[in-house]
Amino acid sequence: MDVLVAVASRHGGTWEIGEVVAELLRGRGHVVDVRSPEDVTTVAGYDAVVLGSAVYLAHWMPAARELADRCVDELVSRPVWLFSSGLATQPANSANSPHEIAALRERVGARGHRHFRGRLDRAVLSFAERAVIAGGRAREGDHRDMGAVAAWAGEIADDLVACVPSVSS
Repeated sequence: MDVLVAVASRHGGTWEIGEVVAELLRGRGHVVDVRSPEDVTTVAGYDAVVLGSAVYLAHWMPAARELADRCVDELVSRPVWLFSSGLATQPANSANSPHEIAALRERVGARGHRHFRGRLDRAVLSFAERAVIAGGRAREGDHRDMGAVAAWAGEIADDLVACVPSVSS
C-alpha cells in the first residue's frame, strides 16, 4: 500500500517519530512518503495516512490541523491514524493532550490516536518557548520511547494487511 506519513514538527523530534513509523512500514512492504503537512495539498494517490503533530500549549501545530481540514473528504475514505508528541513529564503532561484530538478523530474517521513523549532541548527554543517550558516545569532531555513508536507502527502495518481485499483464486 502507498502510505503518507505527514508530520508537523517544529524542532525535529516529532519528525523523527514519523521517520520511525515510516521505516517500519517500509520494512513491512509498504511504499511510504514522509512529508510536512504544508507540502500536502491532497492525499489522493495514498491508500492510508498517518498524521502527526508536535503539541504546543495543548494544541496540535496549525499545519497539521489545516491539512486535516483541507483533506477531510479524502481522509474519511481511507484508513487514518493520528499521533501527538509533547512534553513528557508531570505536571506538564496533562497540558499536552491536544484539545482537538477527539473531534479530529471523529471528523476524519481515524482508527486511533497515540500520544508519545517528546524531546526537550532548551538550547533550540525561542525565548517565548523557554518561558512556557519554565512554567510547565518540564525536564530537559529525550523522553521519546522509539520502541513504543515502532510497536505502534507495527500495529498499523498489521491493520493495513486487514485493509487489503483478499484475492480469490
